[in-house]
Amino acid sequence: MAYWLMKSEPDVFSWDDLVAKGEKGEEWDGVRNYQARNNMKAMELGDRVFFYHSNIGKEIVGIAEVCALAHPDSTTEDERWECVDIRAVEPLPRPVTLAEIKATPELSEMALVKAMRLSVQPVTEAEWTFVCRMAKGD
Repeated sequence: MAYWLMKSEPDVFSWDDLVAKGEKGEEWDGVRNYQARNNMKAMELGDRVFFYHSNIGKEIVGIAEVCALAHPDSTTEDERWECVDIRAVEPLPRPVTLAEIKATPELSEMALVKAMRLSVQPVTEAEWTFVCRMAKGD
């Protein structure tokens, strides 16, 4: 299993919106960055995803999973753009903010810190475990 982080502006599509989609999940459409698209093409069913509220909140709020492999993005006829579908698994016990992540030496190499503008990014297993511990207050 691989780990990822996907960003969404909560006033456009929030964690609560994903939860409301239920088991079917939602297509992660509209991504127009090649690196982010390539990250989605590398995803496997069941991969875990941190759901990150960007712009408003700037915090990881939940865990989702990939429920459909890369397929053509329904929002464009341009064949270059593909996306996956994700569904909500569980909210974090408490959100983990970008400020907390930046202040944590163990997370200094995290893509969220190094490649902040990338909307779909990999997360190492060590980073995943550390952020989950932070969310539990450990």
